[in-house]
Amino acid sequence: MEVPLLKLCGSNYPLSIAFIVVNEFCERFSYYGMRAVLTLYFLSFFHWDENLSTAVYHAFSALCYFTPVIGAIMADSWLGKYKTIIYLSIVYVVGHLIKSVGAIPSLGNQAVHVVLSMVGLFLIALGTGGIKPCVSAFGGDQFEEEHTSERSKFFSIFYLSINAGSLISTFVTPVLRGDVKCFGEDCYALAFGVPAALMVLALVVFIAGSGLYRKTPPQGNVLLEVCKCIGFAIKNRLKNRSREIPKRDHWLDWASEKYSKQLIGEVKMVTRVLFLFIPLPMFWALFDQQGSRWTLQATKMNADFGIYVLQPDQMQFLNPLLILVFIPIFDLGLYPLIDMCKFNFTPIRKMATGMILAGLAFGLAAIIEIKINETDMPQLVPEESLIRVLNLAKNPVQVTIQEKDLFQQPVETFQNPAEYSKLILNGEQQSLRFTLQHQGLTLAFNYTVKEKSVYSLIVFEAEGSLSSRLITDLEAKPENGLAAVRFINGLSQDVNLTIDSRKFIAVQKNYSPSEYSLLERDRYNNGKCITETGEFPLELGLLDFGASYTIVITNISGGAVKTWKSEDIKANNVHMAWQLPQYLLISAGEVMFSITGLAFSYSQSPASMKSVLQAGWLLTVAVGNTFVLIVAEAAPMAQWAEFVLFTVLLFAVCIIFSIMGYFYVSVDPEDLEEKEEKRETSSRGNMIGLVTQKTKL
Repeated sequence: MEVPLLKLCGSNYPLSIAFIVVNEFCERFSYYGMRAVLTLYFLSFFHWDENLSTAVYHAFSALCYFTPVIGAIMADSWLGKYKTIIYLSIVYVVGHLIKSVGAIPSLGNQAVHVVLSMVGLFLIALGTGGIKPCVSAFGGDQFEEEHTSERSKFFSIFYLSINAGSLISTFVTPVLRGDVKCFGEDCYALAFGVPAALMVLALVVFIAGSGLYRKTPPQGNVLLEVCKCIGFAIKNRLKNRSREIPKRDHWLDWASEKYSKQLIGEVKMVTRVLFLFIPLPMFWALFDQQGSRWTLQATKMNADFGIYVLQPDQMQFLNPLLILVFIPIFDLGLYPLIDMCKFNFTPIRKMATGMILAGLAFGLAAIIEIKINETDMPQLVPEESLIRVLNLAKNPVQVTIQEKDLFQQPVETFQNPAEYSKLILNGEQQSLRFTLQHQGLTLAFNYTVKEKSVYSLIVFEAEGSLSSRLITDLEAKPENGLAAVRFINGLSQDVNLTIDSRKFIAVQKNYSPSEYSLLERDRYNNGKCITETGEFPLELGLLDFGASYTIVITNISGGAVKTWKSEDIKANNVHMAWQLPQYLLISAGEVMFSITGLAFSYSQSPASMKSVLQAGWLLTVAVGNTFVLIVAEAAPMAQWAEFVLFTVLLFAVCIIFSIMGYFYVSVDPEDLEEKEEKRETSSRGNMIGLVTQKTKL
């Protein structure tokens, strides 16, 4: 039954589209908000390495773009768009809830967390992908046929709601993750719980408009028909390989025994465009790394913008923001200016330019990665270790290591070493003799040193004599831009330290070291040092992004604790603002590639086949993410080298795509349909005089 359509404020816009737009905003907030923190969730909560975290992230993204095919088949062949959206949204909500529960640290062990998270992600991928081809088409169904301009504006508003949801969520959910603490650490349960609540709201809003919707029944799936037609053509051609059988003009003509000429002609148009889609996944392989590799890169940068410290996963909000800015600039400014210059900027050329911009973005990412690596610890190889000397005595000390040519000059008292020295061993581990020369006295100590380890030799005075201790240091930068700090207690009594009212650290006396503690980047000047004689204020100063510190408690005087701070690993000195150019380039590339590609494929397909090309476009995104997954797991390499690899591959694919586009001849589907109709009319005209006669054998 036709539902009488209520209008918005006397316009030709159905009231039902308001529920659809709000539903889409909430759903996109839910999806992008959850995905924004996903890579850091794998890295910090599961303690997976960067390659595995990247691989699982892109496996999830790929699945999100494979499942639209399932949703389209369900909607067109079985349930209709409305019921498909309802049922898969329920699956979507359940997935979010399971994902949020899996992020509660106190619930089971890591295996339980991984299982719950993977099940939740699978259901989310099924839900978000399944409703993707249905919601926008369902919104278009709400308009009457004569209101084409209103329908066109609806799709613009719909796209705006997508970007608005993405923009807000990619800024808000990282704040919920990093700035809010629960269970003593980053609050991933809240960061996933808020998107889950938004998805529940999306479902409630959509159901609330049920009585206003125009619901079209399922009318058969065109995608299935196209696949059957192609399959029959291939099968029929393989059966008829004899040279005596006449050849046909096109390989799809072998389906003419079963399918109409009109369907075969339309499939021919579609396959021409789908063939042009073959190089496109490489663009998406680069584009979707904003949420994985680029976020991981941001964790190794300085995020202090003065008035605000940005979370590394918040940088992703730049993409939807720049898209909203670039679309009117390109449509109203750049493209008309290029037309005025009489340059034929065809859709193929626009897409190729978008590829070039994305490649340049990754070239910049590689340069930034090289600069970031300058503050990293050196990569150690077998039979190699790093060592430095911290002289906590009152006078300079000359240190000599057995048969090693290190530390030529005496180490000054409380001298902050510029860098570690490389120590070459004769096996996996070696016992070495350390000789200390101090005020005419020579002392020797034996220590066992293991390969691929980092050490500090502490030299100090105890009971009137020189002594030493070999302690193990961090081998790599702290993750996620955190600061690592440990304490050496130079007092003759045990101490208990309180940092930022949360961290309680017990350090034994006589130059004993504590374990490393990971802290958020901040100035810590409100600490406390509790000893047998009383409680004293403790000031640590700034603990910066990605740095590692050794803080020596030297004495207590003037009612305060005196300390000396050594920077073991340098802080992140490349500012996060340097990622802005690469975001600018890849967002401009997206406008020229994605929007142009969708419009081009829409213009090159007949009306009945537009959904098929939409499915083909979404599959290019899935294949691109799958390619990143393969590279991350099968060919691990230095991050800057991986960025260079993707840059070179995209430039190579761009050349191939440009050559394919050069030989591609644009067509107007309506013209082809008119020619087909004239051809059929002409054929029928020639058959008017024919009379069917009965004959006998």
